Amino acid sequence: MSKANVKKRPAQTEHTALGAKKKIKTADEVLLKVKALAKRVREDPILSRTLSDLQLPHSCREVVDKNADSVLDEVESTIYQVAQQILNGEGFSYGIPSRAKGNQMYIPELDRIVLKDSKSQRPFASTSTCRKAVITTRILQLIHELCLKRIHVTKRDLFYTDVKLFEEQGNSDSTLDDVACLLGCTRSSLHVVASEKGVVVGRLTFREDGDLIDCQRMGVGGKAIPPNVDKVDSIQSDALFILLVEKDAAFMRLAEDRFYNTYPCIILTAKGQPDVASRLFLRKLKDTLKIPVLALVDSDPYGLKILSVYMKGSMNMSYDSSNLTTPDIKWLGVRPSDLDRFNIPEQCRLPMTEEDMKTGKRLMEEDFVKANPEWIKELEIMVQSKVKAEIQALSSFGFQYLSQVYLPLKLQEGDWI
Repeated sequence: MSKANVKKRPAQTEHTALGAKKKIKTADEVLLKVKALAKRVREDPILSRTLSDLQLPHSCREVVDKNADSVLDEVESTIYQVAQQILNGEGFSYGIPSRAKGNQMYIPELDRIVLKDSKSQRPFASTSTCRKAVITTRILQLIHELCLKRIHVTKRDLFYTDVKLFEEQGNSDSTLDDVACLLGCTRSSLHVVASEKGVVVGRLTFREDGDLIDCQRMGVGGKAIPPNVDKVDSIQSDALFILLVEKDAAFMRLAEDRFYNTYPCIILTAKGQPDVASRLFLRKLKDTLKIPVLALVDSDPYGLKILSVYMKGSMNMSYDSSNLTTPDIKWLGVRPSDLDRFNIPEQCRLPMTEEDMKTGKRLMEEDFVKANPEWIKELEIMVQSKVKAEIQALSSFGFQYLSQVYLPLKLQEGDWI
């Protein structure tokens, strides 16, 4: 009996895959609903609203891009204020905007997380904050030097300028965010960038610091997203949509299959948790090209968390959400409801851990998730079934099932939320 089951399972899988493939129409027909979505995006662009437009009853903090001279002025002004406090006998202290969760809130009108205006003092005279005050001063000094020299460094470079003081990179990284918030500017304005992580491939050309980049000629690995997105301009594309992919493995499959040739698109991944450069680059593409963004993530709570960071912003960088978030990304897949709909084999469905369950339930309580009933419905399916699945589960039907069946069928049916 067990042998019969073993023989039967591949036949069932093949039959399921073949049945789905027969539903795929021509490329033009597949793209009809995508074209309709792209037209709506072009004709009804989301108006850029700011906190000041809303006249909220409480004040919130939002940062802006600043040039090197403006950042220099802010640094010098901050140090001058500290010196004045010392001369006045008030002591050496920084008033740092709080980035704690209690000082953050979701604004439905903006559809993103923002930072409220609460501050906490960082006095040098206190044993609990003395070292943080010194690190803050050192970071301000380094930022001043970078802006004077008009050069950029990575966060890792910054850490190695004073390893003895910083001890670990997390200390310099978090203080860098504090300083950006303190100076009222984006982190990229500080001339400190993260190392290259994200990659892009497909129907896209742009200039990076004057050099012409053609993303259709970058091979399977794609073009690394520049850490300094400010140097990207002359963006051009005939793509109908941007496909945002969570994982590198799925990105490589789509790139090698030249998915973007059959279905004109730009494929982008940050290889997991999105870095600042990838988030800035995606926002720049969406604002410039005015085409929809469709997301392909794992069917688990962390896939949805990654998607929410792109859309609503992260708690850690809520002060810069106006620049880092890309509103109205459509969740294409892999959704919990897809597991039964596409008959994903049981052996490819993974049991959710206790931590997965907690994360899923916490997500259902988030204001930005509650604002989308279809997201709640998908999360309920996930939590009730207690199973999750990776994008790679689709490979059980064949290595090219993702590019040749699953995605074309989802696009053809307009099956996104």
